[in-house]
Amino acid sequence: MLKKRNIYIIVFIISILGLAVVQYQYLRIGINLAKVQFSSKIGLASGTIKNTLETKNKLTFLLANAIKENDSYFSISIDSLKDASSHFLNDFITEKLVEQGIEADFTYKLLTRDSTHYLKSPVVYERSAELVTYPIKIKGYLPTLLGTDVILELKFRNLDSYYLSKLNGLTVPSLLFILGIIVAILWILRTYYWQRNIITTTNEFINNLTHELKTPVFSIGLASKMLEGEISEEKAPVLDIIRQQVERLKNHIDKVLELASFEERQSIFNFEVVDFKPILEGLCKEFMTLTSFGEVCFEYHLTDGPYRIRAEVAHLENAINNLLENAKKYSEDPKIVLDASVQKGKLTIRISDNGMGIDKRNQKLVFQKYYRVSDGNKYGVKGYGLGLSYVKKVIEKHNGKIDLNSEINRGTTIILQIPLYKYGKKV
Repeated sequence: MLKKRNIYIIVFIISILGLAVVQYQYLRIGINLAKVQFSSKIGLASGTIKNTLETKNKLTFLLANAIKENDSYFSISIDSLKDASSHFLNDFITEKLVEQGIEADFTYKLLTRDSTHYLKSPVVYERSAELVTYPIKIKGYLPTLLGTDVILELKFRNLDSYYLSKLNGLTVPSLLFILGIIVAILWILRTYYWQRNIITTTNEFINNLTHELKTPVFSIGLASKMLEGEISEEKAPVLDIIRQQVERLKNHIDKVLELASFEERQSIFNFEVVDFKPILEGLCKEFMTLTSFGEVCFEYHLTDGPYRIRAEVAHLENAINNLLENAKKYSEDPKIVLDASVQKGKLTIRISDNGMGIDKRNQKLVFQKYYRVSDGNKYGVKGYGLGLSYVKKVIEKHNGKIDLNSEINRGTTIILQIPLYKYGKKV
């Protein structure tokens, strides 16, 4: 158990780490693609900016006078002229970058090769900031007027963060999916081990309880033997019933002791090929004898046999007895009918009653372990929701099928279908 849990944990950790590594590689690829796309867009924007600044226009005229500190055309100071030129150029560059889908933070410098004349951006970053520079060499009007080469330097800050922001449509959902997978797996593992603990506790309880029951069963059997010579002939059938039921109770206790193995999915079924008709008929006769002492109407109809099936007789008997007992317990004036027949290569057993019935919502849940219908105490019936779960498992072990038809206040019919066995093969 501990070894399996460690294996599950190791596989889980390796899977999550592998998923994280794969996601990291995809992230790197995405960032590289974002860089390539950014460079392509900068190239297009640079071309547009360069073409505009190479011709004489209002912007370049303003820039030229600001660089040459010529205020003869303006009624403002040189400092104001430079400041206005800086803002106009900043707005122009921002517009051209946005046209190409670039919204990253930037700064710029417009300078000559010897840096004698220059304009700078209204926003200046600290030198410690990680900046990426894209120089644009300007030809035409400005360098001719100034008599020297002019360069526009675009500098971008925190481009890695910018690239990541462009990948948020992929990274954020991926991280959420990874987190969801981790939470789901942890929940599944927690639920699994919680259920294992419940099964272990249940098995320990069953083992202790059944061992405690063996003593009174033995005492009852011994007392019935002591009464054999002293009881009258009229009461002899009652003593026979006691002996039969003591023997059945012994078998039940032995089978209950096997429930631990049953929950552990170990093979506890010893199948054999049998004609189940005489076994089913004997079971019905015993149930009829028992119900004859109470206000129970029980009928059974078995069509011609044989009912040749591959079965674990004790468990199959217990399952059918369980259904008959349920039919009796959940009815006020029980009228129970068992019909058995061979149909299309299957032994079909129908058990019908006139009980309170089960609504459609609960019909899908009654075969779950520990599930009890909320109004199950209507007739003072107590239980733990294990019976029908056990019946379903037994029928499934026989490669059979169980169906339930029920209507509120009109009774319930449970149908068992078990494949017949013929010439060593299932029909």
